[in-house]
Amino acid sequence: MTTASPPPATLGTQPRPAKRAQRRTRTSWSGWLFIGPFMAVFAVVFLAPIAYSIWLSFFRNQLVGGNGFVGLANYTQALQDPQFWSSLLRVVLFLAVQVPVMLLIALLVALALDSGRLYGKSFFRISIFLPYAVPAVVASLMWGFMYGTRFGLVGNINSALGINLPNPLSPELILASIGNIVTWEFIGYNMLIFYSALSVIPKSLYEAAEIDGASQFRLVTAIKLPAIRGAMVVAGIFSVIGSFQLFNEPAILQSLAPNSISTYFTPNLYAYSLSFSGQQYNYSATVAIIMGVITMVIAYAVQLRGMRKES
Repeated sequence: MTTASPPPATLGTQPRPAKRAQRRTRTSWSGWLFIGPFMAVFAVVFLAPIAYSIWLSFFRNQLVGGNGFVGLANYTQALQDPQFWSSLLRVVLFLAVQVPVMLLIALLVALALDSGRLYGKSFFRISIFLPYAVPAVVASLMWGFMYGTRFGLVGNINSALGINLPNPLSPELILASIGNIVTWEFIGYNMLIFYSALSVIPKSLYEAAEIDGASQFRLVTAIKLPAIRGAMVVAGIFSVIGSFQLFNEPAILQSLAPNSISTYFTPNLYAYSLSFSGQQYNYSATVAIIMGVITMVIAYAVQLRGMRKES
């Protein structure tokens, strides 16, 4: 008894797995073609400067031998540098006080705009956001002029009223004065983040709460704040990063208050002074790398804390 043999495979046909493999290969290469230009720009403007800074931090310009490899000696010097620690502790204090105040004011403004009981909501929203559009250099010059006791607003008030207001540019108040400038600049930015998150909360939640007789305060604590917790975490991370990057405001005000703002007032200002005034490029790169790592760790800790609360 003979069995029928299967028909021979025709020419030009390929097994299905081979076709799937080819299709998968074409798809993967198509994806790389789309993201390739971005990856190239990302590597040139982001990864390459970081790699170059790390490479610089392993060298030092010595009197004998020129620029030589010193390993981790620059990092050891930075961790023992009292000026670096002074600048770091100053921005930590700035962050601990200014960031909560700024985010709280921005949250209150966003809640007021979202309440529906504020007349001229569009005008107030634009007015509060407008300072963010002002460049930091212009804002620092403007507030520096108002802080002046001999030529600015504070000086004019002292002359007109015959009083002696505290000098905002004094060493005791300069950090608070810079915090006021930064708060004025970024309240609108954080307000927009909170207001955008409030705008997408389902209206059905409000209707159900009103049926249950919930007050406005209860709506805020039970519905609005839990719903925008993710936006609050994002705003907190941005604010933390911005605090550690504090540079423009003290750099501009330094000429107006040279006795209050030193060359190591903030870590970024210290790195700038080391590089452009002291010609210590290697040590400046070391300070920048250390600050980048510290900023990344603290921002990641804030993100983990926010995600844990959200879950």
